[in-house]
Amino acid sequence: MSWRVILRPKAETDLSEAARWYEAQRQNLGDRFLDEIGRVLDLLESSPERRPVYYRGFRPVLTRRFPYKLFYRIEGDKVIIVRVLHAKRDHRLHL
Repeated sequence: MSWRVILRPKAETDLSEAARWYEAQRQNLGDRFLDEIGRVLDLLESSPERRPVYYRGFRPVLTRRFPYKLFYRIEGDKVIIVRVLHAKRDHRLHL
């Protein structure tokens, strides 16, 4: 089955803020962060059901190189990314 990944506006804001922060730390680090996010999105396109439900139907997936989690729901053939949060945050407060 082919899944369609959709980023909600809040997730897009999370991504752009994190990428800007990483870029301010070191040149091209923001681009590397976005590359890692792209890798995770590719994984979700092929197998989003592999991750367990975490909270209220949300599933998390952790990035490898950066301490971020993407939180998503599966709705029909869509994978809806609702937030991209730092792994140290209390996620339930932000979902």
